[in-house]
Amino acid sequence: MAIRAQDVVPISEARARLTELADDVVAGAEKVLTKNGSAFVALVDAKKLDYYHELERSERHRLLMLSDAERGLQDVVAGRVTSADDFRKSLKERAEKRRTHTEK
Repeated sequence: MAIRAQDVVPISEARARLTELADDVVAGAEKVLTKNGSAFVALVDAKKLDYYHELERSERHRLLMLSDAERGLQDVVAGRVTSADDFRKSLKERAEKRRTHTEK
């Protein structure tokens, strides 16, 4: 979504209009608060923020999976893995180690 001119608000003005700005955000707008003329913080709907965080977690998980697959392929090329079953087992072990590590 493009930020419109009316969605850019000096932080000094935002203090007096916080309820109004929050209502606008819940209705779908995003507000950029400025400090000394530069973007400082943004107001976004809490549901949208949760969605952004979930996207970030999903992307991090995908990158870890790709990294694990790359290491597995390197094991195949280096001869450390000799069969498809060994390859699957090594990927599964890496995923389990990562899961155990992230749950701590």
